[in-house]
Amino acid sequence: MHLKAATEEYILSGLPRPGFPILLWEDLTSCWEGNEFFRHYLQRGAIGSSNSWEPIARAIYDYFGYLEAQGLDWRDVNRGEEKNLVAGYRDYCFEVAKLKRNTVRHRLVYVCEFYVYARSQGWVARLPYSMEIRHLCQQGGFLSHVEASNERVEVRSVMPRKHQDLVKFLTKSQGEDLIGAAKNVHHEAIIRLALGTGLRREELATFPLAYVFDPDKAGVPTRNVRCTLDPSDGSGMQTEGSIARVIYMTRSLMKHLHRYAIHHRRARASQETKEYPNLFLNERGQPWAKNGKGIEAMVRKLGKAIGIAVHPHMLRHTYATQMLIALQRNRKNNRIEPLVFIQGQLGHASIHQTTQYLHLVNELADDAVLAYDDELNDFEGML
Repeated sequence: MHLKAATEEYILSGLPRPGFPILLWEDLTSCWEGNEFFRHYLQRGAIGSSNSWEPIARAIYDYFGYLEAQGLDWRDVNRGEEKNLVAGYRDYCFEVAKLKRNTVRHRLVYVCEFYVYARSQGWVARLPYSMEIRHLCQQGGFLSHVEASNERVEVRSVMPRKHQDLVKFLTKSQGEDLIGAAKNVHHEAIIRLALGTGLRREELATFPLAYVFDPDKAGVPTRNVRCTLDPSDGSGMQTEGSIARVIYMTRSLMKHLHRYAIHHRRARASQETKEYPNLFLNERGQPWAKNGKGIEAMVRKLGKAIGIAVHPHMLRHTYATQMLIALQRNRKNNRIEPLVFIQGQLGHASIHQTTQYLHLVNELADDAVLAYDDELNDFEGML
């Protein structure tokens, strides 16, 4: 068996627009229900980001592959054994495949959703798992006043308990080393913007030239610059869910981007007859393709050069963690709630997404390694 595709190379016929992926299995006729599930969720728009198509497709494919290897039928939901089908797959992922806990959790979410759909279609009479009540008791600590405590939630019994894995981030010195390793001025500007704002990879790739200006000539009186990321303003900006948000960056960072646009971007732009709205262009004078996928490779390569395993999302984690510490330290001089500010900067739909940095801060014994010092102190009294 081979997963033929879960990418845009395959067009799912009958959908309103091209480019949707399709799950194709060879020599496996029992998986057509998986295709129907995937087709259903694409058509109703439940899978918002195209970046999610492939992992969802692979999760369903992997589950069916596991069942076939074990000689099991996915419809056998009334098994008298203590361990149901999904629980067996969960344990296989942990014990045999050695997958990370979050990876297993994500796969199980999709598998469980498949069974919900299968029941709605009458393919199975019941779900192969039950629901149970679990308690979320969080420990107090740094910024604990914003955390929920003793919350009771209903979850699927097959889901592994969620452990709060600490996100990985760079120290100040590692961030400086990464910037120093970027001998290419274009790469350096991208990394500076990522570390200074926490933008996603796709947002870095589509950040518009039109957003860049000289704060001195514009008469901006503050030490920080307000920037509205708005996908509907015609600038080409792309954000998660196409939702507009306001971010802040230091005045020095905006000045750096302005100098870069004047002295370096123009050279790349001159290689193309077509004008592009993106601030960052590749060596051919064109925008970074595939949602900035090349930025991923660039950052990893620079990290490898200085002996650090790093990727663009780690730069986002670094910004959020360091900024949370800086704002908390200067809380008396700021009229903002640190966690709420970070939520807005990162564009999180829920503040619960932002609390991963709160947990990280709670676990750190020596917060001296987190200081951005003078650069982040520019945010004192910002609002």
